[in-house]
Amino acid sequence: MSTASFNDIVAGPVPVLVDFFATWCGPCRALAPQLEEFAQREGSKVKVIKVDVDKNPQAASAFQVQGVPTLILFKKGQPVWRQSGAMSSAQLSQVLAPYLV
Repeated sequence: MSTASFNDIVAGPVPVLVDFFATWCGPCRALAPQLEEFAQREGSKVKVIKVDVDKNPQAASAFQVQGVPTLILFKKGQPVWRQSGAMSSAQLSQVLAPYLV
């Protein structure tokens, strides 16, 4: 993913939750179905995208992603929330609710 297209995606009118992950990461694999469930439940309020840090090291570096999984919520192109580590879809809905209005 080019930096320009990433910036275009996160700058849109809908908040974007970015999952910085790696294919070899166990917690990342555990988080994947939780993110899918979250995306289905909150679909109209937020867009969920995944960024493989091994294939997109410049994106990971730009946001100082030190470990995976790292979730960053962007609103109008600006990071407004971040968390490292896996979470359940219910936890995601709860902590992100204030940003998805």
